[in-house]
Amino acid sequence: MSKKINLKIITHEKEVFNEDVDAVYSKSVEGEFGILPDHQPFMGALDIGVTKVEKDGKFEFISTMGGIFQFKNNEAIILTDLAEKGSDIDVTRAKAAKERAEARIGSHDVEVDNARAQIALAKAMARLKAAMKD
Repeated sequence: MSKKINLKIITHEKEVFNEDVDAVYSKSVEGEFGILPDHQPFMGALDIGVTKVEKDGKFEFISTMGGIFQFKNNEAIILTDLAEKGSDIDVTRAKAAKERAEARIGSHDVEVDNARAQIALAKAMARLKAAMKD
């Protein structure tokens, strides 16, 4: 039996994921990374993006909206404000959020908080990527 990584993805509200997996790939604020069993201890700040989980040759995609990733002794934990499995994402709602964010970014209204609109767009794109890959 090959070694596995126990991955937990936890938000303030619930445990989104808790399974033994073969590999974890995600996006930190410094770039993308991958973790295999017996990797050296690792900790980093996550960016808004998609966490890809490999288990028995199959992949699952989970949108993660920032947070902290920690790996030690074949246990990985992601603590994040929001995470959704790709299969649980409402694609229609995510597309509407993307369109709203793009419209705010494209407007020349001085009342628009451009940084906030950019974050909203990044979140919508991560949700869509996770949903489309699942």
